[in-house]
Amino acid sequence: MNLESSGTSDLQIVAVKEARIDAAVAIRFKDRMRELTASGAPHVVLDLGEVDFMDSSGLGAIVAAMKQLGATRRLDLAALRPNVEKVFRLTRMDSVFTIHDDIAQAHAIYADG
Repeated sequence: MNLESSGTSDLQIVAVKEARIDAAVAIRFKDRMRELTASGAPHVVLDLGEVDFMDSSGLGAIVAAMKQLGATRRLDLAALRPNVEKVFRLTRMDSVFTIHDDIAQAHAIYADG
């Protein structure tokens, strides 16, 4: 699973460099997210701008990644394409995650820590 991480001590951006998060890659996604976010910033933003398809396994993997962060850190989402945004809206998970229009919006919110 191709994920790229960048950021500061206050904000970590994890960009998904794949077109799909589905059953075929869900376990690898969870493992890679665990590696990248094992320690670090209190705010993690998952950049889904390149993801055009997500199934229930992908959604479950993102929820698992959120839970792995624990109670003191948070996982936000950014740059959802219409097909992916629809999955979050239909499952009402858009009420669980903070969803930013793009990474710049997340940076602006968390710039001051």
